[in-house]
Amino acid sequence: MSAHTDPQVRQTMEALDALGIDVLRVAYPDLMGSDRSRDILLHHLPHAAGHGLAFSRAVYHTGALGDHSDIAGGLEAGMPDILVRPDLDTAVPLPWEPNVAWCIGDVLDPATGRSVPESPRDLLRQVLTRLNDAGLTALVGPELEYVLLEPDTDAPTGWRRYAPAPGNVYTTGRRADPDGHLLRTARALHALGLDVSGGNREFDGGQFEINLNHSEALDAADRAFRFKAAVKELARAEGRLATFMAKPFNDGGGSGFHLHVSLVDADGTNVFDAPRDAHGLSATARHALAGVLSHAPALSALLNPTVNSYKRFGPHTTAPWLINWGLDNRNAMVRIPPERGAASRLEVRLGDATANPYLAIAGLLAAIHLGITTATEPPAPATGHAADTDAATKLPTDLGQALDALQADDQLTDILGKSFVDAFLTFKRDELARFHKHVTDWEFREYAQIN
Repeated sequence: MSAHTDPQVRQTMEALDALGIDVLRVAYPDLMGSDRSRDILLHHLPHAAGHGLAFSRAVYHTGALGDHSDIAGGLEAGMPDILVRPDLDTAVPLPWEPNVAWCIGDVLDPATGRSVPESPRDLLRQVLTRLNDAGLTALVGPELEYVLLEPDTDAPTGWRRYAPAPGNVYTTGRRADPDGHLLRTARALHALGLDVSGGNREFDGGQFEINLNHSEALDAADRAFRFKAAVKELARAEGRLATFMAKPFNDGGGSGFHLHVSLVDADGTNVFDAPRDAHGLSATARHALAGVLSHAPALSALLNPTVNSYKRFGPHTTAPWLINWGLDNRNAMVRIPPERGAASRLEVRLGDATANPYLAIAGLLAAIHLGITTATEPPAPATGHAADTDAATKLPTDLGQALDALQADDQLTDILGKSFVDAFLTFKRDELARFHKHVTDWEFREYAQIN
């Protein structure tokens, strides 16, 4: 059946046309988790759904400022096409963009008809297949923080924090948000269908957290991807900048990306719950937890993927710096919230807000799968400040260490696939090399007058 007569294409066009929508924005995530997209007129949808929209595969190898990495299938191959087909199940009107709908695209190699190794959405699908083959379905609840900035020509970066007054953590209303940014954003995200549960001002000036309800892992990653893109777009409409940078200022904290994860069986029963076992956690939960701890150094590369990420960690912060876990302990890398039964879950607090949601969730679930497969047991839970360096090892302290840990983790890289890992490592090591060559403001202040 051709796309012209495909019932879903026809029904989608009719539904969007009835809403006055004449443009469909087709977006897909790159390696950084940023949205790459194309706007098409609605009458072009049959062709886009059938043939696909052509992009250069080299977009996966392009950094934030346009730098290209020499990755197989990109520059050396003549920058060949990838094809992006709209996933019409994800099509939804954009509340802030009149007459425009937005959907996520699936990426194919036109030469093979299969996915390309760099596709984050397909990588997550591959990991989920392993869990599904074991009769398990992963549920994920994303928690993301960001900092809202306003233009300031006198600031070194050109930006200052919005509503910077201290002491407003866990507050809402005009006290913490004098212009009503949070309410506008939460309502727009709800209208977009992202299943927002609520939000509040976080610890630092201009920092907000908006929580998304849990759902199956691919849907959760899709919603987190759209969440980040939407928040940035809504901030631009206000003349502001929303940054998910891990630590944007020296005199403040960082922005996290916490992931609440549980597993259910074919009947929908939470397999982490075991009222008669220690801490109310089943053997499956313990093994899943141990898998996350065992592969934490490699996971850091995916959940803390920038040079800046590692400036968020350390003692006396709410960001983890040791590989440990605790019962309802926010100082630990993995927290076990107090709820049990259907709400039994791991809260993995390792990630920062720069992480690509698809790669973060894929890596985390791969580690969980490995822990369950090998029946690994976790150490005793950390207590109090969870800062005992005799009982727990340190996480990587910089991006280079994390990339080396990922490369060395044969079990994890086997699940993620050699082609993806090679591409990711090359992309990130190029980024790291550019940083090491760059003269920073700190270096000038430290050395210019004394040497």
